[in-house]
Amino acid sequence: MSTSPAHRIVIVGGGFAGLNAARALRKAAVQITLIDRRNFHLFQPLLYQVATGMLSPANIAAPLRWLVERQANCEVLLGEVTGIDVEHRAISFNGAQIEYDTLIVAAGARHSYFGHPEWERYAPGLKTIEDATEIRRRILIAFELAEREPDLERRRTLLTFVIVGGGPTGVEMAGAMAEIARFSIRHEFRHIDPSDAQILLIEAGPRVLLAYPPDLSAKAQQSLERLGVTVRTNAMVAGVGADHVTIDWGGVREELPTQNVVWAAGVEASPLARILAGSTGAEIDRAGRIHVTQDLTLPGHPEIFVLGDMASYQHQTGKPLPGVAPVAIQQGRFAARLIASRLRGRGLPKFRYRDYGNMATIGRSAAVADFGKLRFSGFFAWMLWLVVHLMNLVSFRNRLLVLVQWGWNYFTYDRSARLITGPSAPADRSRDPPARADLTKTAAE
Repeated sequence: MSTSPAHRIVIVGGGFAGLNAARALRKAAVQITLIDRRNFHLFQPLLYQVATGMLSPANIAAPLRWLVERQANCEVLLGEVTGIDVEHRAISFNGAQIEYDTLIVAAGARHSYFGHPEWERYAPGLKTIEDATEIRRRILIAFELAEREPDLERRRTLLTFVIVGGGPTGVEMAGAMAEIARFSIRHEFRHIDPSDAQILLIEAGPRVLLAYPPDLSAKAQQSLERLGVTVRTNAMVAGVGADHVTIDWGGVREELPTQNVVWAAGVEASPLARILAGSTGAEIDRAGRIHVTQDLTLPGHPEIFVLGDMASYQHQTGKPLPGVAPVAIQQGRFAARLIASRLRGRGLPKFRYRDYGNMATIGRSAAVADFGKLRFSGFFAWMLWLVVHLMNLVSFRNRLLVLVQWGWNYFTYDRSARLITGPSAPADRSRDPPARADLTKTAAE
C-alpha cells in the first residue's frame, strides 16, 4: 500500500525563529530541511560578553546537528540560499535546488550603517562570533599598544573607546568595557593605568534605552556614569575614520581621536529579504524587513512564512515588533503550530506576541527591568537578568558553562577569555590608507 510523501518544510536560518520552528515540529508527519550558513545556533544576546572576554564563543553556541540529532524528521544542511523560485516552490542552494511545500525564511539581520558601508572597517558591529572576537582583539590590542606608546596624546587616543548606539547592546557593551578597564586588567600593566581609559557611549536620541520608561533610562545612565562611562545623547555620528569619530552634538561638529569604535546603532534585514520580496511582490520597510500578514505569511503566499528580524509585523501595535529573541522564539513556535494545524485541515487565530518585559544589564550587580506596571533596577534586576538569560540558552551544557564563568567573574573580576586572536602582531590603524566602500560585501559576511 503506497503512502503519500511527507510534507516538505524548508527552514532558512538556524537562529531563534528557525530552530524553534524545527523543534516544535518534531512530532509532526513532515520532513524538515534546516539550512544555515553556519553549523551552529548562536545565542546573540550574550555576544557582548564574548567581545569583552567574559565568555568563550563555545559557551553561547551549539552545533545545529547536535541540537536536532534525535529528531528523525529533521536534516541540517550547511550552505547559503541564493534564490527563491516561488512559482515552482524551490530554493537555490549551493548550486542546486531544493523543493518545498512550506518555506520558513528566518535569516536574521545584519548591521546598518545608514548609507555609509565604508564605516564598517573601523566600526565593527556585533552580530556574529567573528564580530565578537574581532572587537575583543581590538580592545585588548589597544591596551597592548598603549603599554609601549611613549607619546601621551597617542596613548590617550589608543585608550579612548567609543560605542555608537544607546540601546541594550550599546549599554551592555559600554558597561562591560568599563569593568575590563576598571577592574579586570587594572593591575596587569606596568607603564599604563588601564582605568585611565575613556569610554564614550554615543546615542542619537534624547536618552539611552529609548524603548524603556524614562526613569529606567535615567537609572541606566547613572549606573554607566558610576563605572566611568561618558554618555552623550542627542549626538549623531557624521563620520568614522581610522583614528577618529566625527560627532554632531548640540549643533557643534566635534572630532574625537580614537581607534576603537563599536557599532550598535542599527540593523537591517538579511539581503535574502529583498530577494524574496522581488520574487513575491511583497512590500519591505526602510529596514529591509518584509511586511507579513497576521499569520506571519506573505500576502498571496500562505506557504511562505517570514519570521524574526526579517519580518515586519505591525498588526498588534501599529509598529513593527522589536528584533529581540522572545519575538523570534514565539513566531517560530506559532509557525510550527499553524503548519501542524493546517495538516489536520484546521487553522489558527492570528499571531499575537506576548511581551513579558524587557531587561538590560549595565554591569556587575546593576540592571534595569521593565515589566509594564512593574519596574525596578539594581541587584534584583541584575539577578533576574542572569536567570532569564541562563534559562534561554539552548542547551544544559551551555547553561552550566556560562553559570560557572559568571560565578568565577563575580567573585574574582577575572575575564578568563581575554585572548587576542586573529592577526598575530598589533597594528596601528591610524596609519591605514583611506577605506574604500565595498558595496558587494555585507556586514554578516
